[in-house]
Amino acid sequence: MIDYTRHSLNNGLILLINIDHTTPLVAVNILYNVGSKDEHEDKTGFAHLFEHLMFGGSVNIPDFDTPLQNAGGENNAFTNSDITNYYDTVPIENFETVLWLESDRMLQLGFNKKSLSTQRKVVVEEFKETCLNQPYGDAWHLLSDMVYKEHPYRWPTIGLVPEHIENARLEDVKSFFTKYYCPSNAIMAISGPVDTEPTLALVEKWFGDIPAGNKNLRNLPVEAPQQAYQKKIQYANVPADNIYMAFKMPGRMDPGFYAIDLLSDIMGDGQSSRLYEHLLKELKKFAYIDAYITGSIEPGMFVIEGKPTDGVTVEEAEELIWAEIDQLKTELIPTDELLKLKHIQETSNAFSETSALNKAINLSYYELLGEPNLINTEFDYYNAVTPEEIRQAAVDILNKVNCSVLIYKQNKEQVLA
Repeated sequence: MIDYTRHSLNNGLILLINIDHTTPLVAVNILYNVGSKDEHEDKTGFAHLFEHLMFGGSVNIPDFDTPLQNAGGENNAFTNSDITNYYDTVPIENFETVLWLESDRMLQLGFNKKSLSTQRKVVVEEFKETCLNQPYGDAWHLLSDMVYKEHPYRWPTIGLVPEHIENARLEDVKSFFTKYYCPSNAIMAISGPVDTEPTLALVEKWFGDIPAGNKNLRNLPVEAPQQAYQKKIQYANVPADNIYMAFKMPGRMDPGFYAIDLLSDIMGDGQSSRLYEHLLKELKKFAYIDAYITGSIEPGMFVIEGKPTDGVTVEEAEELIWAEIDQLKTELIPTDELLKLKHIQETSNAFSETSALNKAINLSYYELLGEPNLINTEFDYYNAVTPEEIRQAAVDILNKVNCSVLIYKQNKEQVLA
């Protein structure tokens, strides 16, 4: 059981505190309720750009990393479609240093043309390296565009095209910062050998005077149900043919989420999964195969990805996957197989709660979902899933009308060149 207290500052900043005396380190996590789904389709990649810009220094502190490193701390960040998340760990005696640094860049991030130019180049280079110059690198661009017609999930976090970042102006990023990087749009979680009242006083000292700003109230388009099977063949300079099958699925807080998540584990989580055991190990029809979900807050994707072995066409590979899906629709998963998966899930959950940093990250995220106590109760939802619920999830989600297939085929001329 992870104990925590929840507090709200007058400016809207939500604070969660977990006392953990098993570690000499304190973890501070700040989640900003902004992701790539908040971008305009003509200015994508801004949330990810800001992940980089936030380390460029504030008005009072020109270099974020050096003071933290001098205090024995570490930091990092990540961005996805739903959130932008920053986290720091530091020895408890230097805890206030983190609050000083984080509050200063929340209040007055340093904007200048040199910093923007530097980070633009970094992000554009990352786009080229991961999406344009790598085999299958544009898969998420192509898949997202097939699955989503209206919702901003139709572009990846890194953006639609590098030109959107290359053309970002100083006034654009200032506007983005003012709109989203403020106390009323942030959640802070602290975990470590702290005491509640002194911690609350320190957070109030460093963050309490920052103007509240406006909470991010979204009005995103609702994606209509898919009405027909889709297939796209992409000829490219890739080492082998590859297949992606994407199915629309409910969002993170839908009651059916847990059955679908377990279904993805049954199909593709590790070497004991159905697809690996049967199609790769026994039949030797695949060199690689996996199944996973995006896990996004709003309706996401259930993805099956595979690389057929030599001599197996992608068309044959797709039929083999459909045969496995059909079996899951008609037969209940054995109780012992499901129980094993639940034990793995329980172990994974327990392991993720051993570090102060993971607890701080999870508390922030569950608070965003509206229920921070999921950190203690989420496994109960997995444990309650029945074989029939998993079978029904396969029936509801894994059908052709709901399927978008992306196939990479070798461009023989490019490969020979």
